[in-house]
Amino acid sequence: MFAVVRTGGKQYRVAAGDKIAVEKLAGDAGDTITLGDVLLAGDGDSLAEAAKVVVSAEIIAQAKSEKVVVFKKRRRHNYRRKAGHRQQMTLLRIVSVGDSKAEKKAAPKKEAAPKAEEAPQVAAEAHEAERQEPAKGVDVVKETKAKKAAPVKDGAGSKPADEKAPAKKAPAKKPAAKKSDEK
Repeated sequence: MFAVVRTGGKQYRVAAGDKIAVEKLAGDAGDTITLGDVLLAGDGDSLAEAAKVVVSAEIIAQAKSEKVVVFKKRRRHNYRRKAGHRQQMTLLRIVSVGDSKAEKKAAPKKEAAPKAEEAPQVAAEAHEAERQEPAKGVDVVKETKAKKAAPVKDGAGSKPADEKAPAKKAPAKKPAAKKSDEK
């Protein structure tokens, strides 16, 4: 089955397993998205109702397209401007093209909620885990073993800062004298 979808102001003819590059879409690599704007759908020569067709795609990567060079020139006016641009794009792998009913059936079922007897125990374990973890936004400082201080060597560097003589400042430069021979 194939479909024609519109995204980023462009139209793409897609089938299951195709890889396409589209204008940037929100999401990270590995995320699954649904292309909702289906214009046409069909299987071979027959067309299906586009409103009922759902196109699912997986994001392969977020990338940049090739560089486009923009060069402006006005002859005989010494005017030249050169700029480049790389458009953001998303690489997609089409996972499935089909009816929305089939997609809902194929979706994995959520796990059942824990039974009433297990609920307090699960809640207590979750609370204990939260209590042990630091709050969000708090810097965690790991404690390490203190290293032994290096032995102090006798010599020039052993005086404390109080006992050292202050450094001498360089004498200020005097301004150059003006010439009195100027006319």
